[in-house]
Amino acid sequence: MSEFSYKSDLTGGSLMVRESRVIANLLLKNATEDEWLQEIQFDNALQKRTPATARRNAQALRKRLEPLEPEFWRSIRDGDEELAIQVTFVAALDRNLLLVEFIEQVIKDLYATHAEKIELYHWMDFLEDCGNKDKKILTWTESTKKKMGQVLFRMFAEAGYLESTKSRKLQSVIVRPEIKSMLENTFRKRLLACMDLRI
Repeated sequence: MSEFSYKSDLTGGSLMVRESRVIANLLLKNATEDEWLQEIQFDNALQKRTPATARRNAQALRKRLEPLEPEFWRSIRDGDEELAIQVTFVAALDRNLLLVEFIEQVIKDLYATHAEKIELYHWMDFLEDCGNKDKKILTWTESTKKKMGQVLFRMFAEAGYLESTKSRKLQSVIVRPEIKSMLENTFRKRLLACMDLRI
């Protein structure tokens, strides 16, 4: 029996909504590897400074979006900003059990107790507890854990759960009905519960 492991891409970047629209379009077109290469590397559709950064971001987003159904990709590509933001947050949740459990075990409590803001120590303490389940976490450096926390806070701010990454003040988010339908129809009610956070 293999050991339990949290598979996470939280160091891979935040929601990257604009870039996700490009990746969603390539997935919907069922693009060939040559077409991916052309658009990401040569045409620089993600508008990155170097081909290496473009390749890294494209790879991270492709891994996030590929497990979702085409209706999610369409909502990212064609939806308004709020809808695209919420679907990219779904993709991040779907890919990161760490993020899901952090919301379930820590963030929901903060909302329930009307805490004003989230602190870095909430994340660091949570990771320490997770180390009991996944021993690899115990080997992560302090800087890696902090970087993941920063990405996480940026995701929460982009998705509207925090006023800003600076204040980290908690806010209510109303999940779009389209998202609710898609999550219920694809048996992802756990993710919906993670998103429906109100003060």
